Amino acid sequence: MKILHIEAGRYLYGGAQQVVWLTRGLALRGVENVLVCPNGSEIAGAAADTVRVRMVTMNGDLDFRLVSRLTKIIREEKPDLIHIHSRRGADVFGGIAASWMGVPCVLSRRVDNREPRWSVPLKYRLYDKVIVISEAIGRVLRACGVPAEKVAPVRSAVDAAFYDCPADKGWFQGEFKLPSDEMTLGVIAQLIPRKGHRYLLDVLPDLLTRFPRLNVLIFGQGPLSEALEARVASTEFGGRVQMVGFRDDLRRVLPNLYAIVHPAEREGLGVALLQASASSVPVIAARAGGIPEIVRDGNNGLTFDVGDRVALKTHLEQILLDSRLRDQLGEGGRSLAGNEFSIEAMVDGNYQVYQELLRR
Repeated sequence: MKILHIEAGRYLYGGAQQVVWLTRGLALRGVENVLVCPNGSEIAGAAADTVRVRMVTMNGDLDFRLVSRLTKIIREEKPDLIHIHSRRGADVFGGIAASWMGVPCVLSRRVDNREPRWSVPLKYRLYDKVIVISEAIGRVLRACGVPAEKVAPVRSAVDAAFYDCPADKGWFQGEFKLPSDEMTLGVIAQLIPRKGHRYLLDVLPDLLTRFPRLNVLIFGQGPLSEALEARVASTEFGGRVQMVGFRDDLRRVLPNLYAIVHPAEREGLGVALLQASASSVPVIAARAGGIPEIVRDGNNGLTFDVGDRVALKTHLEQILLDSRLRDQLGEGGRSLAGNEFSIEAMVDGNYQVYQELLRR
């Protein structure tokens, strides 16, 4: 079996990391993998041990010439199947190239936003299967008109052993200039409106007054960066909320946090929440999209309705006051990540989709 993978992401996190794990697992099953990715992308080096990399120019949704570049590669590689892992133009242009060359095509869908019903028949006819990383994404697609038989759920994975690290408070407090008696919450998400940072910031001033040891670290990059920087700089936060940008050492950071907070309005699944659970860190999250599939209320976290600031504040108070609850939820998260979201299970799920398509 020869699979041509198309990934338009330039950085090694989220979907791109899943592709690296997938190709490694497929290689162990005797699958030949070819990866098409942008020039200079991080995934090219990370996946080079298990795939043959074909780097090309990828300029997003208006890069119509990507069709001809992909068609040329497909003609040269002669894959049995094409798996498109991302958007940014790769989804549509990759689907068109696969259709022109008569090669079966799978699309991975990692986000839960709705698509215009008029466009669904045109776009999704390009794919033989659509792999969704949560049941919630599948429901959205079916509601938009994608045939149910075309949708196949395969959850994203987390490398649970990689994130099972001990806390290092000395390093942590020095790295982020925190006091020795800190109680620190973290937010790990793109800095975009739908991640719901504003809900947390709305309830924080009261919590910071009540809990003098409380600090908050906000990780991530995005278009809201300047607006959030300006807001947390106001006096009501007392310098105890930090915007710390993107970090590639989360496995070292996470074990030192009291909890991860994720008040998102929409979410496909939330791999950072799985990483937190694998690190034995409780998660406080909104019941948006696929989040309830990975944050089980009372098991590895506490959940609340989207936008419910009162419930969010109540859960934060619980987690800050009750060390036994934190330990219980942390242990539940470590067990959940290792048992239900393993890399092996993710690879098997994708491989079964390939086999089904090729048998047909």
